[in-house]
Amino acid sequence: MLRLTDLDYMRLALAEAAKALHTNDVPIGALAVYEGRIIGAGCNRREADHDPTAHAEMIAIRQAAAALGHWRLHGVTLYCTLEPCPMCAGAMVLARLPRLVYAALDPKAGAAGSVVDLLRHDQLNHRVDVSAGVLANEAAAQLQAFFDGLRT
Repeated sequence: MLRLTDLDYMRLALAEAAKALHTNDVPIGALAVYEGRIIGAGCNRREADHDPTAHAEMIAIRQAAAALGHWRLHGVTLYCTLEPCPMCAGAMVLARLPRLVYAALDPKAGAAGSVVDLLRHDQLNHRVDVSAGVLANEAAAQLQAFFDGLRT
């Protein structure tokens, strides 16, 4: 069996993010991977679902929990094309997610070190191992193209 790398999974997350463009949502994608299998995938659906919680990460986390049959996501790595917001980071802590890999920084709402660091806060009951910057330029370009399109 071919073993995929963080780069491979992030490329798949970028493809997931592109799906959000069909509903005029911000192109952010997320994948939940367990033992080499994708058990959750999501793209932003806030506009499509009229739901402020329909972030890519939340969708992938919900699917992963359903696939595992448990709310604790032991052994799961979450791949996100953008640094998670406080809501998504809080869900990761509550789900006991062991590892997050994300692409681009979010200097306005990032909760994995840019604005705040909920994922490694020493007063919370769980800390998430974070790898940042995987395909950051590609993710940033995807987001920039979306917002440039809105301005024109």
